[in-house]
Amino acid sequence: MSTAYFSHPDCRRHDMGAGHPECPQRLDAIEDWLLASGLDIGLERIEAPPARLEDLELAHSVSYVAELKYALEQLQASGESRAMDPDTFAGPHTWKAALRAAGAAVAATDLVLDGGAENAFCGVRPPGHHATRSETMGFCFFNNVAIAARHALDVRGLKRVAVVDFDVHHGNGTEDILAGDERALMVSIFQHPLYPYSGGVPMGTNMVNVPIPPYTKGGEVREMIEAMWLPALERFKPEMIFVSAGFDAHRDDELGQLGLVEADYAWITQRIMDVARRHAKGRIVSCLEGGYSLPALARSVGVHLQVLSGTAA
Repeated sequence: MSTAYFSHPDCRRHDMGAGHPECPQRLDAIEDWLLASGLDIGLERIEAPPARLEDLELAHSVSYVAELKYALEQLQASGESRAMDPDTFAGPHTWKAALRAAGAAVAATDLVLDGGAENAFCGVRPPGHHATRSETMGFCFFNNVAIAARHALDVRGLKRVAVVDFDVHHGNGTEDILAGDERALMVSIFQHPLYPYSGGVPMGTNMVNVPIPPYTKGGEVREMIEAMWLPALERFKPEMIFVSAGFDAHRDDELGQLGLVEADYAWITQRIMDVARRHAKGRIVSCLEGGYSLPALARSVGVHLQVLSGTAA
């Protein structure tokens, strides 16, 4: 089994300031775990290319892309930083990082569709699933997974793709972009109520939103996935699956109050792979979203990759 790992040093240079949970050290923690576990030897390392403007415009309005490009290039030239919204800060390296993050998702999609790897993981930042068609939000600038899904549909000609989002926060941006597009099915779990305080009422019939009360543990989450996600995915028969892989539903993560552990992430990943093998020739592209307890993030990404690569014990 071949698993590609996309990343780029530019993704580490994006910095939202001291004490911000979405920090460069997140990628360091993952890299350290990969080295310590030996898993890095079995991954195909690929340097993420920058996305093109036309890639970004698959999921975002032309005006939003142009305005954000101008703002971030100004910061790149001046060396300054600024708040884009109450939670999201940009600095001189943000533009390049955001292009690499979106570019990784697009390049991973092409690689998997062209048979260069069975699946791929994008170890990138900034994350993407809160970025709506026309707004930065929740640490996100461009919606990496939505861009990749639309690339698979609009550029590569697939007829059906699924997005699976298991971040502790609702992927409101992905829902904003894909709701009503019957070529896409989005299934998600998220703590509710919790930022961004959305998702309780789906925006389209192609959305399977599963709000979860605080302090729910892994066994109950698995039951909800079995009851709600898996039947929908089986009916839809996606030709490719995209994963918004947020690991902040871990019991050690302070940004949420759910109780998942590494074994739960391994189980979820295996269920996704089972669907992909039945309907999508095993084709999966997974993109890092949240996860802010560095040890828990590293371990959880580790088991996610072990299952994807077929090296899990």
